[in-house]
Amino acid sequence: MPTPKRQRIDPNKIEKNVIPARLDADARIPGPEVANTVPPSAKKGSSGRPGGRPPSAPKIKKAGARDWIGGARIRTLPLSIAPVILGTAAAHTALTPTQWNWGRALLALAVAVFLQIAVNYANDYSDGIRGTDKYRVGPSRLTGSGAARPRAVLTVAIVFFALAAAAGVALVLITGQYWLLAVGAACIIAAYFYTGGRRPYGYYGLGELFVFIFFGLVATAGTTYVLLLNVNLYSWLAGASIGLIACAVLMVNNIRDLPQDKLAHKRTLAVLIGNRAARITFVVLILAPFVILVYFLLLFPNAYLTYLVLFLALPAVLITLTAKTPPELVTALKLTSLTALFFAIVLGFALAF
Repeated sequence: MPTPKRQRIDPNKIEKNVIPARLDADARIPGPEVANTVPPSAKKGSSGRPGGRPPSAPKIKKAGARDWIGGARIRTLPLSIAPVILGTAAAHTALTPTQWNWGRALLALAVAVFLQIAVNYANDYSDGIRGTDKYRVGPSRLTGSGAARPRAVLTVAIVFFALAAAAGVALVLITGQYWLLAVGAACIIAAYFYTGGRRPYGYYGLGELFVFIFFGLVATAGTTYVLLLNVNLYSWLAGASIGLIACAVLMVNNIRDLPQDKLAHKRTLAVLIGNRAARITFVVLILAPFVILVYFLLLFPNAYLTYLVLFLALPAVLITLTAKTPPELVTALKLTSLTALFFAIVLGFALAF
């Protein structure tokens, strides 16, 4: 029998797969079987185009304002806000009140937030057109659910990329550091190709590495630089700390989606190393920043208060290690995002005051 050509997953040509409600360790899930033929009723929908929705299929409700706001994934915004807080606090340690510039700090925040929202819409678009979101058991996505046209979702992503770029260009003009344009371009390219393009690096186990670099080191050190025109050791260590927590957020999200990602052949790091190893890796990622915190504890008297954030991190660890269902891991995901935000707020306070 000839081997079929590899192609994108077409949701209309894939049989319905049953996704387990429990996330048993190292469970093996069969890959999807692509149908060789398409029923006559599915070949031509009401639009007259091949592959249209069969007449018996339920009508999909078009996305409203609430759906589009949900597509921005507001709960992920702490990952963009936290490094700006830490980068600002690190700069504050070396600036006098007369040198302080809130305008630059707010522009850095705008770059980070707009870029995060752009990434979220771009991921929605890319995963949707690949068919990856067909296997989702959580909240539906705009593209994958059919609630919004792929081109519309991509357009919104481009708008937010443009807003991030505009804020970045303003910072470049204010500081006169034109080499930062290359850094900004690298951030946008990395953001899009996480799930976009023919070979997205997020599908090859490299998501955590790029998150550590761009949502940790680059975002924190970049914020410090536009305020101070220099980067101190505090910024690098704080950036590494928040980058590790951002990786933990991605890891627990991918543990939740591990069965679906296997079905969609999305090789995240969690898929590559397996369920149990992924959970252990999560524990290392979320707790390592509290080891780095020892350095700040020796220099800043209020840094010890940051250990109070363990009241958020430790429940996330316990839930992730014992969770059997996706909703439990969603709770761990929320706690990990809050860990990132409050780690930044409390440590930032210790650095600044």
